[in-house]
Amino acid sequence: MSVTIAPIGESLPAYLASKSYSKIVLLADTHTRKHCYPLVKLFLPKHELIVVLPGEQHKNLATCEQIWGVMTNAQLDRHALMLNLGGGVIGDMGGFCAATYKRGIDFVQIPTTLLSQVDASVGGKLGIDFQGFKNHLGVFTLPKNVLIDASFLQTLSYVELRSGFAEIIKHCLIADADKWEEIRKKDFEEQNWPDLIAHSVEIKKKVVAEDPTEQGLRKILNFGHTIGHAVETYFLSKPPKQRLLHGEAIAAGMIMETFVAYRKKMVDLQTLEQVEEFIFSVYGKAPISMSDVPTIIALAQQDKKNRGGELRFSLLDKIGHCGYDIKVTAAEIQQAVAYYVG
Repeated sequence: MSVTIAPIGESLPAYLASKSYSKIVLLADTHTRKHCYPLVKLFLPKHELIVVLPGEQHKNLATCEQIWGVMTNAQLDRHALMLNLGGGVIGDMGGFCAATYKRGIDFVQIPTTLLSQVDASVGGKLGIDFQGFKNHLGVFTLPKNVLIDASFLQTLSYVELRSGFAEIIKHCLIADADKWEEIRKKDFEEQNWPDLIAHSVEIKKKVVAEDPTEQGLRKILNFGHTIGHAVETYFLSKPPKQRLLHGEAIAAGMIMETFVAYRKKMVDLQTLEQVEEFIFSVYGKAPISMSDVPTIIALAQQDKKNRGGELRFSLLDKIGHCGYDIKVTAAEIQQAVAYYVG
């Protein structure tokens, strides 16, 4: 899996010079069209631009139909290239559209958010939401390259940057205890983003190389995501101002899933308190209430990691190490939410 961490003005021309594509199409949303596309356009030959609405609520079949329609009208053949310029939603959906168009064309991810640079763009998991379930339809297809330029982070709001930090926290908790000690002793504003991006990419590349289609080890990357995705999906039904960003939901999920691990005697109280203290210091508490629990449990029961109706979690067994395929009951989720709500 190719990942290039360099200024886009170097990495993109170098990649294109090494290939011969019949046509190039670039997918952006209205935000990245305004803030990021001007930084990339300078280095592109003639191309087709597709612009879609931003946000998880638009990561669906209707938007895919729009994208496939433009690709078809532009008469893209199987020797075309798709560039996905944006965060996790654009990378997920653009990659999915490229991987399924005429049974697959090449695509390159150009992640513009911290979240997509450290996690979503790396690893070839592509998908869209369907009937209220997150990433319910999807495929495993690796991009030809991931071009990461930390300068895009300057286009992000504070809350978007903070959202991406949740995946960095996750990578440290599941795979690098020393890095966890390093980040938890710094305030959010003091974190070294270029260093943390490279660190997260290396962890994810190593895990994906060992288990590309998530049959075993790759499941550890789902720590915090079973409850976290359920919480994120639940809040998608709320008015826009009440919705949670992905990282905000995953941050809450990591606290709750660490509590599950504590109740199962996989980690000690000190570990739970350490995780909880740092995540609350960065994110505060999400506005979850006990009345939300039945819906959150129902959404968790649709999680892709489940098997035969049983909920399967990835849980810490110590800082820097994570187990997977661990059975968790609905009652344990309810207890975890109750603990989080306080």
